[in-house]
Amino acid sequence: MGAIEFHFEDFETGRVFALASAEVTAQAIIAFASEFDPQPMHLDEEAGKASILGGLSASGWHTASLFMRMMYDGWLSRSSSEGSPGIEYMEWKKPVLAGDVLSGRSTVIDARPLRSKPNIGLVKFLHEVENQRGEIVMRGENPIMMRLRAPAEASTEVQP
Repeated sequence: MGAIEFHFEDFETGRVFALASAEVTAQAIIAFASEFDPQPMHLDEEAGKASILGGLSASGWHTASLFMRMMYDGWLSRSSSEGSPGIEYMEWKKPVLAGDVLSGRSTVIDARPLRSKPNIGLVKFLHEVENQRGEIVMRGENPIMMRLRAPAEASTEVQP
């Protein structure tokens, strides 16, 4: 983990953070599915083609795991993150197929200091992952707790 570049104060509503990219291979799809989601369309090209997904496709949970790594490498590793209390929603919009190259963004949609933890703020993000054709394959929202750079200054602006 490197130097902290982003504290709570840096997450202004509307700011966009780029995710790192990830190439999805058939081998990775099959390895993940073999361990965690062994449905036929995630294990076999022919079964994938016969499904509504159109080919060997990554499990949605594989896509979510790739997103997490893309976010970490893109910007989260340089933030003051203290973790997340959960995911408000996550949806898989299109199948992720072998050979796809994923990229995306995290957009700040809300940020507020926490009353119960004056050195922490809660930043809510809209995350979007897209394939090489610019099609959104996964979208979700979640809050992430971030340490404040200057907790004393923010304590007078605490919101409920």
